[in-house]
Amino acid sequence: MKDTMISALRASGEKLLEYFTGPLVTKQKESQSSIVTEADIESETLIINMIRKGFPGHNIISEEAGYINHNSEYTWVIDPLDGTSNFASGIPWFGVLITLFNKNTPVMGGAYLPVNDVLYFAETGKGAFKNGELLQKINNKALSDSLFSFCVDYTEDFHFLDKGLEIYKFIVQNSRNVRSTNSLIDFIYVAEGKYGGVVNLFTRVWDIAGLGLMISEAGGVMKNINGDEIQFLLNEGIINENFPVVAGSEEIIRSLRPVLS
Repeated sequence: MKDTMISALRASGEKLLEYFTGPLVTKQKESQSSIVTEADIESETLIINMIRKGFPGHNIISEEAGYINHNSEYTWVIDPLDGTSNFASGIPWFGVLITLFNKNTPVMGGAYLPVNDVLYFAETGKGAFKNGELLQKINNKALSDSLFSFCVDYTEDFHFLDKGLEIYKFIVQNSRNVRSTNSLIDFIYVAEGKYGGVVNLFTRVWDIAGLGLMISEAGGVMKNINGDEIQFLLNEGIINENFPVVAGSEEIIRSLRPVLS
């Protein structure tokens, strides 16, 4: 399964590079912040076919194809192009995400940044790796000494947006500075210790499951926006479920407690 995941990540990344910086047809999905391109579809098809070839009885959840249920204890969760808006704008802040679940628990996760040819992989209890090299444990430095990422999309839920902006103001006033790619890169930089933390108010299961595992294997934590544990229940409903999350070192998550609860 590990070999299949890594092969699929790399093959998908190569496919994305064929489309990158070229003319793209984009289609809006649920809001102005969410689009899909032909590259998303091609990448997803390639990954699904590779998984089906090796593990035809496994379940698959994917951003575009939805939930393919074979009643297996294993489920592959796929984001064939994370950072589509960046990709469509010719900005190299994008990649591929694949997570393997055993029942409702992520046990293996991979991320690939094709422009830089960098592959990240994590497995429960075995650490997080960058191009095969073990990532160092996240340093518990203070929020005031850290860069922090804050990401938000279009929403008509003004109460939720106001809560997010309160968190944003706290981060601006207490961190070294704020950055954002609104993509997998923000979470990867947390796992690498480059960012102290990240808040993203709008993510799906395919955006965060494997990256949460990567961050935890590197010594950090990922919580929901209230500071509680994230619960994944793999069924049809999870496709449309939003997971507002915060991730970072234990120290930084503690620092954010006043605005998370």
